[in-house]
Amino acid sequence: MTDRTTKTEVIFRHPFRLSALSNPQPPGTYRVVTDEEEILGLSFQAFRRAATMLEIPAIELSRGSSQIFLVDPVELEAALEKDKLAYSRLNTRKNSCAISAESRGEAPS
Repeated sequence: MTDRTTKTEVIFRHPFRLSALSNPQPPGTYRVVTDEEEILGLSFQAFRRAATMLEIPAIELSRGSSQIFLVDPVELEAALEKDKLAYSRLNTRKNSCAISAESRGEAPS
């Protein structure tokens, strides 16, 4: 049986919460570790997720020590989507304020 581990980085631009973590986490780049195990008995190689873990604190906030927390991958993906939506809304608002200021002949703020 073959196991594999992948490490990726995700970016949160706003504070976020996950049920596996006792406190809200600050914005930053976080490492996600995914362990997968091979599904045996198939005519092709396939894997299933065995665990998804999030390394705390954010990479740029780490001063040497960090902890790994087992997290729900669906909840993590939902938190990332929520963060992306909030970031998109913020940029849309900033752009509309700049366009509005330009249409009044003012310098964008």
